[in-house]
Amino acid sequence: MVAIKRVAVIGAGPGGAIAVDALAKEKAFDLIRVFERREAAGGCWLGDTTPPPLLTDLEALANRTADPPVDIPDRLPAQTPKLTQPRFADSSVYPYLETNVDAIPMSFSQEPIPSDRSPHSVALHGEDTPFRHWTVIRRYLQSLLERDGYEDLVSYSTTVERVEKVGHEWKLTLRRDGERSDYWWTEWFDAVVVASGHYSVPYVPAIPGLDTFEKLRPGSVLHSKNFRGRDHYRGKRVVVVGASVSAADIAYDLASVAQTPVHAVVDGHRANLYFGDEAFNHPRIARRSDIARVDGRTVHFADGREPARDVDAIIFGTGYTWTLPFLPGVEVRNNRVPGLYQHVVYQQEPTLLFVGAVAAGLTFKIFEWQAVLAARLLAGRATLPPLADQQKWEADRIAAFGDGPRFALVHPHFEDYFNELRRLAGPGENGLGRQLPVFDRAWFKSFLDGHERRKNMWQRLNAKAWDEAGVDELNLGTVPGAGRKTIEAPPAYDWDTIRKLPLLLQALQGLNTKAF
Repeated sequence: MVAIKRVAVIGAGPGGAIAVDALAKEKAFDLIRVFERREAAGGCWLGDTTPPPLLTDLEALANRTADPPVDIPDRLPAQTPKLTQPRFADSSVYPYLETNVDAIPMSFSQEPIPSDRSPHSVALHGEDTPFRHWTVIRRYLQSLLERDGYEDLVSYSTTVERVEKVGHEWKLTLRRDGERSDYWWTEWFDAVVVASGHYSVPYVPAIPGLDTFEKLRPGSVLHSKNFRGRDHYRGKRVVVVGASVSAADIAYDLASVAQTPVHAVVDGHRANLYFGDEAFNHPRIARRSDIARVDGRTVHFADGREPARDVDAIIFGTGYTWTLPFLPGVEVRNNRVPGLYQHVVYQQEPTLLFVGAVAAGLTFKIFEWQAVLAARLLAGRATLPPLADQQKWEADRIAAFGDGPRFALVHPHFEDYFNELRRLAGPGENGLGRQLPVFDRAWFKSFLDGHERRKNMWQRLNAKAWDEAGVDELNLGTVPGAGRKTIEAPPAYDWDTIRKLPLLLQALQGLNTKAF
């Protein structure tokens, strides 16, 4: 490999923030540049002050083609009218959003998340609540880039529009947002670290009549990414689609303000692996099957039972489409990037590396381990196995987990993955580089305990809601799916047996790649 002296990092969210520190501490590079398309650091934890954009092309969102590469000026540098093509840079933050992961396993190994606790979280989970308001995480991430002069390495409001390999170098085409126009230029690097995340482009399934429903009432179809709080739906008739954590949070949240019931399209969809489906067991939430079609403001369900009428809004918590419009030479298939060794190194071009190319679970710490491996490799202080071994790793993983979203799911094998990245990265040389501790099993235990705490909260509050429910709520009659559910007790996790995880492994084998 040619000596690496110039490194570009794409994104100043959690992955980019820790990548900068890992690279800088190697003290091996002449130039480290970070390009962030938002006005500040924080990634998906950076809130928005403007209303969310409308979902104007539902067909493209359903086909997963909504974020194509943009047209680049023939000659650079250049100044052009402001780009109007949607780039999905807005965040998914709403005013009272809290983390759903314990702060200890969520934090980086050397930088604890502050212990600030919001009154809302304390009321729900007690004085020792392990969860944090989104502003705490935003400040935490921004503080990582405010130390040691790292802020000077970042160009904000700058989008990487194209990354191309030219000889031994990487050519980056960049666009900076201006008030009235965009400025375009190019810069050259020896290596690129992609830390831009994959929670930008919403996925909304194709449903007959949905486009007409949105056009008649602009803003009536939205994704959980665009949810900005319950007050917008006070007294409204709402359908929430999806069985994962965002849909669960929103459906539960709206149960207190929307018209009864909130229709939750969850039947037939696998519940979230970590959080289960307890949130939907509320007297003001009706479990429904898939949407068959939308006629006017009437939502018909696949099981043929009573439709939802006079619907005001349909909210989709149905996941995201991973896109890399700036890397036209790199394929995204089945919501993963083929050709990555250990989810980090692009096998065809090992000077192209990824931080964050994994599914949810201990993500900040995974980003840290990935960033240190990437930095060591680029500094020439770690080596990769032969290409054939890298390809075998990927082939074996496809055989075990499939060529889809499960490929990028590290759970429940966290310890094995962390230890392998630490082994590959090595200890560094002469005290240089960010040091990785041995995997601490307490992180995983706290991770699971935090999920149990949220499920117990839902159980407790749902039981109270049922006890306080009026006659009208207990006899919803014409609304199928509205009624108290008998659920299994949440599993108790014993660390002595956690590595075997037979039940969870069975669940993984049947994990629905529909991402609902």
